[in-house]
Amino acid sequence: MEQTLGIAHFLSHVDGVGRFLLIILLAMSLATWYLIATRTLSSWRMARQRRQFMVVFQQAHGLDELGDFVRARGAEEPFSHLAAQGLAAAQQYAARTGQRLIESVPPDEFLTRALRRAIEQDTARLEYGQTVLASVASAAPFVGLFGTVWGIYHALLAIGMSGQASLDKVAGPVGEALIMTALGLAVAIPAVLAYNAIARSNRLLLAELDGFAHDLFAFMSTGIRSTPTRREPTPAQPAAPVSRLIEESA
Repeated sequence: MEQTLGIAHFLSHVDGVGRFLLIILLAMSLATWYLIATRTLSSWRMARQRRQFMVVFQQAHGLDELGDFVRARGAEEPFSHLAAQGLAAAQQYAARTGQRLIESVPPDEFLTRALRRAIEQDTARLEYGQTVLASVASAAPFVGLFGTVWGIYHALLAIGMSGQASLDKVAGPVGEALIMTALGLAVAIPAVLAYNAIARSNRLLLAELDGFAHDLFAFMSTGIRSTPTRREPTPAQPAAPVSRLIEESA
């Protein structure tokens, strides 16, 4: 009587260890695709918000207009978050009465520290999920390989007990055991591709954010923007330097 082989047969005959390994691979796959979906949606939303913010930044007449936009729209994406932290640092320095630690720091250095701290926070936030993807990419093939070895071991035991070691008796059980290796690779490959894509996207975004931090620092310190404004008829008035704003607010 010919025996029906395949994935269904493998799943119906797998033991407890095999089921446990399959559950692990399933959990890894679900985590991978969840991160892929959420990071893709988040990247699309941040790109749209970043474009809107940069238009306002290029056309803003001063820090007040920029601050009103940030407070109205929130600071979810890195560029607006950087601007919000810079404006908050200027206000904190202006209200430094009695705080000798802040008073001992020049305003430009205090602003630099605030912007650097904001970039570090955005870097940590952008790295969300990368550890999981790296772990899945490195561990999933070995989980599948362990399942293959375990399945071949049981297949050879069954063949030894039956006393039939012909090719048609060996090929089916061994082939079914190799399904675990295929499942491990199927889980690992999307995780590797997603990790590389996210790492490259973060690297480009942080490089652009670092350049914007220099522009924002120059805008807040000297009132000069390195990015051109789009308002041709009436040129924008330069923003007051942060040191002068702090002195006026004090």
